[in-house]
Amino acid sequence: LKPLTRYEAMRLGPGWSHSCHAMLYAPNPGMLFGRIPLRYAVLMQMRFDGLLGFPGGFVDRRYWSLEDGLNRVLGLGLGCVRLTEADYLCSHLTEGPHRVVAHFYARQLTLEELHTIEISAVHSRDHGMEVMGMVRVPLYTQKDRMGGLPNFLANSFVGTAKFQLLFALKILNMVPEEKLAEAVAATQRTKKAAIDHSGGAA
Repeated sequence: LKPLTRYEAMRLGPGWSHSCHAMLYAPNPGMLFGRIPLRYAVLMQMRFDGLLGFPGGFVDRRYWSLEDGLNRVLGLGLGCVRLTEADYLCSHLTEGPHRVVAHFYARQLTLEELHTIEISAVHSRDHGMEVMGMVRVPLYTQKDRMGGLPNFLANSFVGTAKFQLLFALKILNMVPEEKLAEAVAATQRTKKAAIDHSGGAA
């Protein structure tokens, strides 16, 4: 993915599409099983296609600013949160045949506010249709080195969502960088083992 500034993204021609997605998160003092720090609650969505992603969608720049378009989409899926330019985190040009700029936002809330959004999402227009439900990302790794974040990263993500998740966790210092690297490496080892096993079985 090629990074670019918001200013550079806004100067791209009409042949480019713009997608805007948001990570909503809150500090979480909870302990799993009384011993594993949860650190933060981070929201993602299970989509209609079985892929994980962040709330948001495509924004028609002919009619909406990035934030107005994002808030319009969030209103359909969550119903009770509005983001501003101050929540902007990054933009990237995506690979592939489609000319898409992926804009990413992050907003820190309180745990109570986050829980309110989770409840609101169940009653939104898109629930059960385009969005199957909200999920929280486990930011810890259990003793077996797979439970938690590594297993979560082994899921299938839409578009740039997995990259955006890892980018945000790193840039916002939500997970130590070495722990992120270990989680990614563990996921890659598991996939390689599965491929090797499949090849051997064949």
